[in-house]
Amino acid sequence: MMERMKLSIGIVGLPNVGKSTLFKLLTSQEIVVANYPFATIDPNVGVVPVPDERVDALAELSRSKKKVPAVVEFYDIAGLVKGANKGEGLGNQFLSHIRECAAIVQVVRCFDSSEIIHVEGAPDPERDIDIINTELLLKDLDTVERRLHKAESEAKSGKKEFVAVRDALREIRNEIDRGIPLFASPNYSNVLKNIGIVGDVGLLTAKTQIFLLNGEESDVSEALKEKIRNMNAYHVVANLGSGDPVPTLIKKAYETLDLMSFLTTGEDETRAWTVKNGTKAPQAAGVIHTDFEKKFIRAEVIDWRKLAEAGGWAQARQKGWIRLEGKEYVVRDGDVMVIRHG
Repeated sequence: MMERMKLSIGIVGLPNVGKSTLFKLLTSQEIVVANYPFATIDPNVGVVPVPDERVDALAELSRSKKKVPAVVEFYDIAGLVKGANKGEGLGNQFLSHIRECAAIVQVVRCFDSSEIIHVEGAPDPERDIDIINTELLLKDLDTVERRLHKAESEAKSGKKEFVAVRDALREIRNEIDRGIPLFASPNYSNVLKNIGIVGDVGLLTAKTQIFLLNGEESDVSEALKEKIRNMNAYHVVANLGSGDPVPTLIKKAYETLDLMSFLTTGEDETRAWTVKNGTKAPQAAGVIHTDFEKKFIRAEVIDWRKLAEAGGWAQARQKGWIRLEGKEYVVRDGDVMVIRHG
């Protein structure tokens, strides 16, 4: 049974790389942005609507009383420094806040400025990425070893499920011991299999990583881009001092997490619902309401462009453009759906 998907993204990076500036752009909230480390004392959570022309168009078509776009939660974490995993700076207590996030955005400073201090003396994007990855890895190692200690005791009972968890944790620890973030591991598919056995323990380096390179294109070296590609990660170049990176960043998050949105529309509201690509109609219906999945009969479906072209649901039905789809139908991005249920 599916719950309504909550897309949450953690923002990490060294102090003074642009994290709080990004958060301010994302949420338009007045938060602390200061030129010294640890200005962000509490994790800031911002709920950002996903820009979506389809919601606007359908709300106008249906004369909806309200519009409910999909949203992304961004967690702004205090600046990490070397030793954050051991509690240096304020990093340790904040790393726990991103355990539940679906993805992590690492903000990397690529621009140089004598006016903005750098905690390591001067910007070096490749070094800075290594520092953050090391801190996240060490936190993961701590998480796995704590869990493994318990699993070793449980496995002494000889029960197959306990032995399987212990063995999976050992394999994950071996991967971490290689010093490569789990998302960059050549054995990533095996890592995911083992996480499936263990259950989600919130391993930070197993999450999808997006690198936001703060600067102009001219500040970003090909070597840096290559480093990120070799880690099976993704990057966005944005000058946080000018322009709006929000649509690009959200689009990249949807792309990398393999997400899409379907829509519902009517007089009361027009709403976007986020699901994984490949979701079938009953599971998509379950995102709207759990009963809709259990009692699913069929879905009436039309692409949002065709609905707009028809001028409304009744007109689209007259033209024969509304399709009836059953339990095996795979929902597509931009589908407008009416769920029929028992």
